[in-house]
Amino acid sequence: MLQNFKYLLRSAAFTVLIGSGFSAPARPLAAVPSLRYTLSMPAPQSHYFEVKMELGGFPADYTDVKMPVWAPGSYLVREFSKNVEGFQARTAGGQALSVEKISKNTWRVKHPKQASFQVSYRVYAFELSVRTSFIDGDHGYLNGSSVFMYPADNKMLGSTVVVQPAAGWAQVSTPLRPGSGKFTYKAASYDELADSPMEIGNQKILEFTANGTPHQVAMYGTYVADDAKLVADLKRVCEEAHRVVGQNPLDHYLFIVHNLERGGGGLEHLYSTTLEVTRTTYGTEAGYKSFLGLAAHEYFHLWNVKRIRPVALGPFNYDQENYTHMLWVSEGMTEYYSKQILERAGVISRDEYLGKLGNAIGEVENTPGNRIQSAAESSFDAWIKYYRPNENAINTQISYYSKGDLIGTWLDLNIAEATKGEKHLDDVFRLLYDTYYKKAARGFTDQEYQDAVATVAGRRFDEFFQNSVYGTKPIDFATALGYAGLGLTNNPLTTDGTLGANFSNRTGKLLVTSVLRDGAAWNTGLSATDEVLLINGAAPSDETVKALISTPVGTDVKLQVRRDGLTRDITLRALPNTDRKFTIQPLPNATAAQQKLLARWLGK
Repeated sequence: MLQNFKYLLRSAAFTVLIGSGFSAPARPLAAVPSLRYTLSMPAPQSHYFEVKMELGGFPADYTDVKMPVWAPGSYLVREFSKNVEGFQARTAGGQALSVEKISKNTWRVKHPKQASFQVSYRVYAFELSVRTSFIDGDHGYLNGSSVFMYPADNKMLGSTVVVQPAAGWAQVSTPLRPGSGKFTYKAASYDELADSPMEIGNQKILEFTANGTPHQVAMYGTYVADDAKLVADLKRVCEEAHRVVGQNPLDHYLFIVHNLERGGGGLEHLYSTTLEVTRTTYGTEAGYKSFLGLAAHEYFHLWNVKRIRPVALGPFNYDQENYTHMLWVSEGMTEYYSKQILERAGVISRDEYLGKLGNAIGEVENTPGNRIQSAAESSFDAWIKYYRPNENAINTQISYYSKGDLIGTWLDLNIAEATKGEKHLDDVFRLLYDTYYKKAARGFTDQEYQDAVATVAGRRFDEFFQNSVYGTKPIDFATALGYAGLGLTNNPLTTDGTLGANFSNRTGKLLVTSVLRDGAAWNTGLSATDEVLLINGAAPSDETVKALISTPVGTDVKLQVRRDGLTRDITLRALPNTDRKFTIQPLPNATAAQQKLLARWLGK
């Protein structure tokens, strides 16, 4: 765009000169850059995608072509260039061009006097997750950032994508808009291409309309479910999600669902999401509701993250980490709304919702790392910690998902209390959507988020943000729930003692997987990765392992463990278990105002 703008300036100046009686030599029109990708998969069983890029209107002597190092929405540098093979470049006439790799993810194509040229390469794709790419004899799935490269200085250049499915594959499911020709699509920029996954094969297509917008569900893999019920329930979830912000930015939407032997997780995109589930998940009530909760979470991201976002999360730098302190908003509050949406849609009852909230409080409060790492720190360090947990993570980290979920609960209740039930967290998202997405066309800063909350509530919560979001002060859930006439009780999770360690049977060996801070194992010297050989003189069995899980307080448990090939004896004395179980119930003497606030908070 900049190149065309400069040309217009030159043309205007040339017109003035002509009008003044001067002449000037004619100048050729500047070439308009163009980019066309062809994605093929001639041997899918080999797990390779083949990519050809046709670039036109690049008059420089060389062009740098890049592969991203990460996938937006998944905050880990994954080094996608490690899967690239056979990179080469040729002129439009087929003559080989010189190529130099100048960084881990950048190839420099030298094409003097050749404004048009071609690049081709192969990508090994054999990691089936929502964040990566995969192809085998059954189907292909890709995330754009792990397969498609882009010209480094033309990231905003639109492109055409032609897909050539493997033999016998009849469908391509993608949120990209169709171009002219079968399996031909258009991307307005590389950001859009990177944000538009593809499922290629013979997937089953389900369809419904929500808020006047057509939705598709591309189901890969064997599964057993009532499709009509599934579609009807997804429609309810989507329509309830729309009511939060109250504005529909969609003209189409795609769910890609991978039904696998073992699966779990999702990744959001601008007009789509990919969900990965265990294929039997629809067969139980709990599993089915879990699927709908996952769908609600990823669907709500089309507002929160993809349009309402911290400033760091777009436009993206694909070469390195993009840091923000606010994943507790982007992910944690999306998790908060996933349960809110299910309750509002009638998928779960009010009692189920309160039960889930009590469990969420217990999950956070019983994690030692909650007293070490703040929600803001957890967000910022996601790149080095969240996706790379080690055996000590439970002692040093808290999830920005689970902590942000609870921050959302506290803010929602306090906003409602401050406004006598007239305003809620929904109104904060509506304000952010209008102010930053629609008007400013940018993300918001940390301070701007706090200001938006204050604007809606009519009061500031700076002390809470400082102490419990950017600090580790415990959140006062009891007072917040009390505003809605709810009581919070906590009792010991168990009366049994604990050894302060977690164990797992792996490949026939009983291993210590983690040691909890300040527990018996921590203070006595048991270590993660120790192999337990004997428990009170007996080999590990279902009966003897019970001593590791439920032991009376004050009881000694004698372990023989192997560490670094050597055996040693360790005696642990069971200590009181400090974990608590949190229960939320309506107060018997709740006032009319409290009951009204509860009714507005749940089932708005």
